[in-house]
Amino acid sequence: MEILRVENVSKIYGSGETEVKALDNVSFTVEKGEFVSIIGPSGSGKSTLLHILGGVDKPTEGKVFIDDTEIHSLNEDKLAIFRRRQIGLVYQFYNLMPVLNVDENIALPHLLDGRPLDKERLDAVVEHLGLTDRRQNLPNQLSGGQQQRVSIGRAMYSHPAILLADEPTGNLDRKTGEEIVELLKESNRSVQQTLILITHDERIAMQADRVIGIEDGRIVRNEKVRNLV
Repeated sequence: MEILRVENVSKIYGSGETEVKALDNVSFTVEKGEFVSIIGPSGSGKSTLLHILGGVDKPTEGKVFIDDTEIHSLNEDKLAIFRRRQIGLVYQFYNLMPVLNVDENIALPHLLDGRPLDKERLDAVVEHLGLTDRRQNLPNQLSGGQQQRVSIGRAMYSHPAILLADEPTGNLDRKTGEEIVELLKESNRSVQQTLILITHDERIAMQADRVIGIEDGRIVRNEKVRNLV
């Protein structure tokens, strides 16, 4: 079952002599429960693509459908609601609220959406992340790996249709980075969480079900690594 469809997406910054085409007619689909890595060198357009998939930026041309909703046709308020409910975002630098503890950071998008706290769900996510003994800690009381686990928990908590991770190991040492990738893979396997991971690391990329390579804003590789079970 298709969960994501990207149709002829282009992104242009500037105009005239300063024009830069960050994405050039990109199209692909992702199946529900699939783990796809998008790999490319710095400046290839992969992070621009992720921001467009996440509704953070808009394409100059083209469409993005998530669970049959063309997200960039939504007005600003509806898109904000859709993002909170259907798109989980994990960034390289965590983006946690410094005055909120672990539980509060994980549940924040859900609470901002005006929905009551699901204590059972929160308990399950915290246990899955291995943060049971850190629930009252603020971000500055956590290691980098623990902060990234909180970021992943925040992205997972609302059962999003799709989870987008932008270089989630880029700010971590190799061992901790491997633990974070394993956590994302486990979430993908155990609850069939659709996962798209942006990376420049071929070793990480090859752990996905499918690898999409991007260079100069164009897809140059779309390779299935393993079949979905």
